[in-house]
Order: sequence, then structure tokens, then C-alpha cells
Amino acid sequence: MGEAHVRTPEGRSATPPPIVEREGRPPENRTLLQRLRAPRRPRLWFEILLIAVSYWTYSLIRNAVPEQKAKALDNADWIWQAEQTLHIAVENTINRAVDSVTWLIVGMNYYYATLHFIMTIGVLVWLYRRHPGRYAATRLVLFATTAFALVGYYFYPLAPPRLMNGVSFIDTVVVHHTWGSMASGNLADMSNQYAAMPSMHIGWSTWCGITIAMLARPLWARVLGALYPVATLAVIVSTANHFWLDAIGGLICLAVGFALAYAWYGAFPYRLARQVASRPVAKAAPRPRPGINPEAASVSAREKAGEQAAARAETGG
Repeated sequence: MGEAHVRTPEGRSATPPPIVEREGRPPENRTLLQRLRAPRRPRLWFEILLIAVSYWTYSLIRNAVPEQKAKALDNADWIWQAEQTLHIAVENTINRAVDSVTWLIVGMNYYYATLHFIMTIGVLVWLYRRHPGRYAATRLVLFATTAFALVGYYFYPLAPPRLMNGVSFIDTVVVHHTWGSMASGNLADMSNQYAAMPSMHIGWSTWCGITIAMLARPLWARVLGALYPVATLAVIVSTANHFWLDAIGGLICLAVGFALAYAWYGAFPYRLARQVASRPVAKAAPRPRPGINPEAASVSAREKAGEQAAARAETGG
């Protein structure tokens, strides 16, 4: 079948305007992969369910990893020796110094137990409300970082400094009887004690910090965002929950998360549009009114124009 044509008043033929897609229908020339990669507006019920199920799965797998105590302690000795070789083994000095200031170490204990979750969830909610176009890509970074960390927990069990033998680290939660830590005290049996490498306190806090620093508008918010992972690093070392190198492991996991998000979306999450772009819908050509023949109307218009020209000529004469 050939293309349809209509006759113009000058006698030339023209192709009518193309048929316009209805809003909501995906363009025919986009592949399935392109449609999956395209940012879309997140759905609240789906996000709540996804985050809840993902964290439950993460906790289940993390705590199901065999607690290889002997190997975890050997790995901790190796990490400690490596840090001594690098002249960065100062965690014991920091731990004992901060522990001597009761109000400070107690505050750090509560920071370690609670802010890790509060800040991460808070940033997710903020992204959902204020940056929906960047939400899915930034969430993918967080999820990929966490998933990659599980590989480290399984293949490299590591005891935290406070559980080492022969080194006088202080378990600050036990000493000061603070509440909330799944790593010490009465709640220790509910959590894998030998999953210190990599540190997700650093992975998640750095994700939060970068996201806030890149997307927040007030300068004070960007500064606080940048300082958040620095404060978290001080906390995990002072409470003897992690070595410096555990933090490096957390940053490596985060780098993997960003790389995966970039590979999937073709851009870093913060470079994407803030809002989800709605599909442009072209306006359809106006339809003729019922009962009117377009060709007859065109002839009538030409005749009327000719009569008006003749009247002006007579008046002018």
C-alpha cells in the first residue's frame, strides 16, 4: 500500500501528518533493554517492599556465613601485622584514648548502633521525594555495594579488633553497657561476629556522603554530607569494630557499585535528570468538523478570496 496524500489549494499533493502515539505507549523503536534502562518514577509500595526484603536477605546471608573463628582470628593477626608494616596500626591507641572519655565513647557506641541505618534510610527517602529521576540508579549503587560485600564476608572471615587475642583492644559496648549494638553484649549471638571485612558502615556512609554532597543545595548540607563518612571512620576505629583496611574494603565495594550503575545507565547517577522525563506527546492534526468536505471548503475559501479581491479592485477604480 502506498502513502496517503491530500490535495492542497495550489494543486500540489502533501503527506498528512504522522499518526501520533498515545501517551504511555513505549516508542516502537526502543528495545527492551533500553526501556529497562530508562529512569522511571519509583512506586512507594514497591520501594518499601524491595528495601525490606533486600535487607532481610542481606542479614540472612550475612549471618548464615560460617563463623570460622580460627581463620577469622588468623586473618585479623595478618591484617594487624600488615598495618604495622605500613605504619598505620594506631587503632589500639585511638581505642584506648577515646575510651577514657566516657561521654564521647558512649555517644560513639550509639552512633555505631543506630545512625548507620537512620542516615541510609533517610537519604533513600530524600532521593525518592526530591530526585526521582536519580533514585533508581543511586539505589542500585547501594544494593550492588551491599551484595558485593557478602562475597567478602564469605571468602574472608575477619575478627574485629575487639575480639583479637594478645592485643589489648577494649570492647566499648561491653565496658560501658550501652544498648543497640548487634556486635557485642547480649545481642552478639544474633549477628555474625566475624564479618568485619569489608566495612559496610564505611560503604553505606560514603554512599550517603557522596549523594548529599553532590545533590544537596545548601552549602552546610554538602559539608555535613562530606564529613559524615569521616566521622563514621573515627567511630568504627574508636569502638574497635574495624581496622583501617576494613574501611578500604568498604570503599572498594562502593566503587564496584558505582561501576555497575554506570554500566547499566550509561552515566553516573548524579548526572541523570532530577525528574523523570515524561514522554513527549505531539498534538494531533485538527480534525474537520462533521458534515464539511475539506476539498469543498478549500474551493469555497478560494472563491470567497477572489470575490473580496474583485470588490477591492472596483472600489479602488
